[in-house]
Amino acid sequence: MQGYSQIPEAKMAPIRSDLDDVLTNVLAHIGLLAQRDRPGAFKDTGDGGIFVMPAKDIARLVDPLLEHLHAALVRYDRERLASAPAIRLRAAVHVGPLSMPDHRGDAINEVCRLLDSQVVRAGLTVAREHRSGFLAAVVSEAAFRRTVCAGRTPDLDEERFLRTTARVDGKAFEEPCWLFVPQMTPQALAPLINPDLPEGRGGTTAPRPAAGPSNPPGAVFQFNGEMTDTTLINKVGTMRIDRRRI
Repeated sequence: MQGYSQIPEAKMAPIRSDLDDVLTNVLAHIGLLAQRDRPGAFKDTGDGGIFVMPAKDIARLVDPLLEHLHAALVRYDRERLASAPAIRLRAAVHVGPLSMPDHRGDAINEVCRLLDSQVVRAGLTVAREHRSGFLAAVVSEAAFRRTVCAGRTPDLDEERFLRTTARVDGKAFEEPCWLFVPQMTPQALAPLINPDLPEGRGGTTAPRPAAGPSNPPGAVFQFNGEMTDTTLINKVGTMRIDRRRI
């Protein structure tokens, strides 16, 4: 949870309880158990938690979990008391073997590094500043191959993710990963996450259409709010409209 340590002490327990309720309800809604009662399968980290799920559920931790979680956080923000802080989350999804029954192994350390990486922190900052977003999620390369690349995420394809690198200050950790910020395209994310990289580096692997009469350079639009009586100047050759709503 972003900014948890800055919350007044008297409000820490209530806001953490609200977060637990959000997570439990979202997991139940998509048919997954929170695993809190399994020994070693849940660790409370104070401002969040580590959930150990069966490998068979890995794809559902990407789709539909991530978009449902963001939708739940948006609803929470609309309904919370003015005195209650907002809940903004970083999330990481990883896959790897763990020993039983204590669930120990490198995968736990790696998912914590992913969660603490600069790129997912930057993603959440971008979400907050540009879309009033409440979630930024990073999926490891291994988890991405077994979920999105394997075609197991019908509503989240590769074009919804930004391919980038997870690094952690002061740690010898550098791994390829995929960043997902709900309702933001990789094209919009890339220059904000990696402002020092030339266009096309460190971003989405999806090719751009060739420039031409029907696809002039720069013909990429992202509308951050509902469009009403809006006029676009010049000609739009191809427009893809995503009508999904939270």
